[in-house]
Amino acid sequence: MDLFELKVSEGNLHQNFRNILVPEREIERRLFQSWADGFFDRDKKFVNEFQTTFNSSFWEIYLFKVIKDFGYSVDWTNSAPDFDIASPFSNFTLEATTANAANGKTNEWDKTFSQEELKKLKRFTEINKEAMIRLANSFLSKSKKYIKSYSNLEHVKRKPFVLAIAPFEQPHFNLQYNRPINAVLYNQYVDEDAYLDNPQKYPIGPPTVELDFIEKDNGSEVPLGFFSTNEFEHISAVIFSCTASWGKLSAMSLDFGSNVEVRSVWSSSKDGVPSKRVLLSQEHSETVVDGLQVYHNPYALNRLPYEVFDKKGVVQTYFDPQTKDITRHGLEHALYFRQVIRLTQKKI
Repeated sequence: MDLFELKVSEGNLHQNFRNILVPEREIERRLFQSWADGFFDRDKKFVNEFQTTFNSSFWEIYLFKVIKDFGYSVDWTNSAPDFDIASPFSNFTLEATTANAANGKTNEWDKTFSQEELKKLKRFTEINKEAMIRLANSFLSKSKKYIKSYSNLEHVKRKPFVLAIAPFEQPHFNLQYNRPINAVLYNQYVDEDAYLDNPQKYPIGPPTVELDFIEKDNGSEVPLGFFSTNEFEHISAVIFSCTASWGKLSAMSLDFGSNVEVRSVWSSSKDGVPSKRVLLSQEHSETVVDGLQVYHNPYALNRLPYEVFDKKGVVQTYFDPQTKDITRHGLEHALYFRQVIRLTQKKI
């Protein structure tokens, strides 16, 4: 399966796919092609979909690479869910989905870096609100799919069912880290804007609040806290990452002919205190799983064992619905944010 052999006319290529065809990204393309080694194209449409829709196919290949890096195997016998995985700790099924821009909203690839757009980045409510709405929409859609279809499949029954959601719902989606997904799943929202408005009122940092719902532009309400009750006990966990984008390939590619700067924010201690790094890609160290997050459902009928995704770089989150406490494991090495800037092409 050659992901970069053109299958459609140039006019039908997705903007993100066009962007990665430039000569400077050849090493990145080769790396991504290697991630897809062993991936089975069930309906022989995957390459077309990758070239025309991009994000959902990219996310599937990324997840497949994660599965391979853990040493797990995939049974491709059944057409759904996306992955039927065997691991030493538990066999489980995994369904991939993406949060996409709502109709009429700006697509993630349409960044303008205008003064108006950059001004929005100084506050978080608007970005987080849109992310919560779109993430919740993706979650609910796949939950319905599981109940109506997947739950009746023999290879799915009695196994943990994991939903993997990637946020591509707006420009600068990579800034959200875990604020929106925590609210969507646990109804625990860290209100950074409240802190910025009145830091004296919150001497220990931004307050955590229970929003219960988020209001859409049309006035309708989207509920939050899907894992705070047993309503979604059929979903064992959610995998999430806002760093699983093409920027990861740019950051991981050792291209000594390019001047690529990687700006990132990491946690290197259990308390999760962030620290900034600005390095050239040759100096920057990042793995496939860095930035990956796993959110466990305390009400899951079939629990996903912690050991399944126990690896340096993965942050696993647990929630106690009685005390409302959130416990996060893996903060000793956690990627919060990463941005790649291609400066100039060096002459060699």
